Amino acid sequence: MDTQTSMQLNSFELGVADIADADIASLHALSLSVGWPHRPSDWQAVLALGRGIIARDPIGRVLGSAMWFEHDLQLSTIGMVITSPRLQALGAGRIMMDLALGEIGNRRIGLNATRQARRLYASLGFAKEAVVYQCQGEAVMPPPSMLPVKGEVVTLAPHHRPALDALDTLAFGAARPRTLDKLLETATGTALIRDGEMRAYALCRPFGRGHLIGPVVAASDSDAIPVMRPHVARHAGEFLRIDTRQKEGDFAHMLTACGMPVYDTVTSMSLNGGWQSLRPDEGFPLVYGLATQALS
Repeated sequence: MDTQTSMQLNSFELGVADIADADIASLHALSLSVGWPHRPSDWQAVLALGRGIIARDPIGRVLGSAMWFEHDLQLSTIGMVITSPRLQALGAGRIMMDLALGEIGNRRIGLNATRQARRLYASLGFAKEAVVYQCQGEAVMPPPSMLPVKGEVVTLAPHHRPALDALDTLAFGAARPRTLDKLLETATGTALIRDGEMRAYALCRPFGRGHLIGPVVAASDSDAIPVMRPHVARHAGEFLRIDTRQKEGDFAHMLTACGMPVYDTVTSMSLNGGWQSLRPDEGFPLVYGLATQALS
């Protein structure tokens, strides 16, 4: 992109540059300024997977960011859209989003909007699709599940990767092998095998204040719970988080019982067509746990 782009916000003149030009410390300071829990290593992960822009003042301070992640030729997600508190009322977010959308083009686009940003995205044409429940807390040992486990829960191994990719693509609506490659560098994983096929999987990795479970892909609560439970048990007594669109049912109840009640919500929104990952078809795999709110 043109690194000479600039924006004028009242008395502020900001330069717009490629996010690759920013150092991790500046980006980490930006996310801390709005209370986001991302560690420097979390920033490194998203920078490896996406493209983006930053806004900085004449003395080089990073005061805004926006990133997009191209999952295939049809679907991109937007995330890490941050403006410093001093600029939030001056329209900086709108300018950053206009620039990002200009770079993405006419793909289907998904994002997860905070309450503060929902009106901005709606004004850009994004439609509401679902609520995401950010569930977190000090994990406790999971109680016994009343649902029988139909199959065998195993630890993910390299030979499971083709089946994992195929299942994830069905649920997410696009192939994202690069994302999974990056997540698997630090994640542990479980899978549910039934009748010789992978029916569900869950990853867990360091993120934010502790660990995050996600992605979780399954076709039902009874398949999602068995692959999630080992990660909760492993991190009992530690801070654990999962972002899910499941408001009710056995899976949602299990999260609360495991010490992860709803802490906050964001809204999944889309532009140029809906996300296949939100299809309600019975028996079709769904994303039960997001990779992150930025990557979805």
